[in-house]
Amino acid sequence: MKVRHTRASVIARVEAEYRSLDRLVRQLEPTDFDRPVFADWTVKDALAHIVAWKAQALRGLRGQRRKPGEGMEIGDRNQLIYDEWHSRPAADVVAEHRRIQREVIKELRSLPDEFFTGRERSAGWPGDLDSHSAEHRKRHIERALAG
Repeated sequence: MKVRHTRASVIARVEAEYRSLDRLVRQLEPTDFDRPVFADWTVKDALAHIVAWKAQALRGLRGQRRKPGEGMEIGDRNQLIYDEWHSRPAADVVAEHRRIQREVIKELRSLPDEFFTGRERSAGWPGDLDSHSAEHRKRHIERALAG
């Protein structure tokens, strides 16, 4: 289903998902970041994945090149994200999570109304800024923390 979005509705959805994710992040103990979520990925890796895809979406909003590894399969791009972030401290990932959110909201507020209302888009647009985050938050991070 295609719909026309508004700046207010997009920002509200993006902020709501960020609050849900950040509330969870604030509850994490240092050892929680090392909990496995799947294969060799940890809670920290899942959070880094969410943040990296939000950063790519932000580049797209700015009209910049969207993805490192443009033209690569999604799995290969995800491996690039893992390789970049896996050995970094959890505090770096959390700081980037918050920084990217501030930049996303700033960018969404700066875009012209026409960007939101000018054409019909999928109901879940922009997915990398909300529904993608929610999917990984629920399916990976929350499940890993539940045991």
